Amino acid sequence: MVLLLAVLALALFGLGFVNSLWWLFAVALVFAYVHYGRGGAGRPGRDEGPAYREYRDARDREERWSRRYGSRRRGRWLRQDRRDRLHHR
Repeated sequence: MVLLLAVLALALFGLGFVNSLWWLFAVALVFAYVHYGRGGAGRPGRDEGPAYREYRDARDREERWSRRYGSRRRGRWLRQDRRDRLHHR
């Protein structure tokens, strides 16, 4: 695939000596390949490895758990703290 795109870009560059519009096509092809193709910065998170995916999944699970159960427990803890403070005076 890379070889095909390189040959196409060279052909378009060569044709640019006949008509300069072909140079624009060659530049656009090279830009699109670098930006969106292999090794580019077009899609963030594309090269993430399995370790990062495991970390991200664990982080998401913990966040869901804290959203689901955090507020209930927080209220109970506050009530228990209030009782303890009143009890120990």
